[in-house]
Amino acid sequence: MCIKTEKISNMQTSKRLEGIGEYYFSQKLREIDELNKQGKNIINLGIGSPDLPPHPDVIKVLQEESAKPNVHAYQSYKGSPVLRNAMRDWYKRWYGVALNADTDILPLMGSKEGIMHICMTYLNDGDIALIPNPGYPTYRAAVKLAGGTCISYELKEALNYHPDFNELENLIESNRSKGHTIKLLFANYPHMPTGQLPEKDFFEQLVVFAKKHDILIVHDNPYSFILNETPSSLLSVDGAIDVVLELNSLSKSSNMAGWRVGMLIASKQHIDEVLRFKSNMDSGMFLPLQLAAAKALSLDKDWYNSINKIYRERRTKVFELLDLLKCTYAKDQVGMFVWAKIPANYKNGYELSDEVLYHSDVFITPGGIFGTAGDNYIRVSLCGSIERFEEAITRINS
Repeated sequence: MCIKTEKISNMQTSKRLEGIGEYYFSQKLREIDELNKQGKNIINLGIGSPDLPPHPDVIKVLQEESAKPNVHAYQSYKGSPVLRNAMRDWYKRWYGVALNADTDILPLMGSKEGIMHICMTYLNDGDIALIPNPGYPTYRAAVKLAGGTCISYELKEALNYHPDFNELENLIESNRSKGHTIKLLFANYPHMPTGQLPEKDFFEQLVVFAKKHDILIVHDNPYSFILNETPSSLLSVDGAIDVVLELNSLSKSSNMAGWRVGMLIASKQHIDEVLRFKSNMDSGMFLPLQLAAAKALSLDKDWYNSINKIYRERRTKVFELLDLLKCTYAKDQVGMFVWAKIPANYKNGYELSDEVLYHSDVFITPGGIFGTAGDNYIRVSLCGSIERFEEAITRINS
């Protein structure tokens, strides 16, 4: 008699993946896909992926440039001068920030890529990064993958989701007194997931704090044009470029999420340092994409007004949906989501999210995925047609 034995592989994943779970939305989308296969037809109001197209002129540039025979080679690691000049002009026009296109700008394949590049560039094993709670989960994952240590700082509704600088001072003092190295602080305004706008004096405080404690601020700024009449940049503060690395993106402002076009704005020193890592990770962005992105950056206020008119109408419907769920929310929040506090009879946002998913076939993001400070909240995306929101309201109301 022949007995089969299974071969056990010695190959295991690297230690850097310990504690790194699959991205929540990746996992949840699989579950939603399975429910759809069962005929559920789930309405997904969770993910902030714009459902509107870019401007027709942007698509036209991509089509025309892609048809040329001489645009398909490897590109510069620092991006096309055409794109960098467009990014420079965009920052000057909308944020009032003067930049040198040759030294202060690094095009990225999406700003999410830049978060990882920055962490890999500056963090040694055990180095600390301060992470907002609630905040974008990728900050925490990128720090851990780079070998760093995450310490959360809580953002409270009572403080308009701005950090408590006394708390930050205590975090710095207590950790440095133990010999720990604190290198990065992640911030994100307009804030995701809460939709809170920054105030100018807060930006000034943040820069002063970074200089005092010799840390770098990583400012993630992809939402500044959505439902916001006054786009702002942390780099508009005098001297901020010495301590700030700002990430920006065309994903939301230009409806180009799948195109993966972002940018890092920083001093020449910091751009050069990040480029040392990035240049070993990719070989530049497809030139027609860069030229189309440059076109997107040249669009005037009519473009942003047209997008925001649609988002404003959708937000009104989301308010109706949240009223049905007896949630409370601020009507002046910006960005492409609405952040809302759940009723007291629910244990947390996961419980409410699951109830709506399994009873009404509508998916809403539980706030807890953004950190423990989001446990009693949910987040609804504005990325969907009026008809989808009306259908979601009908389902929840039935």
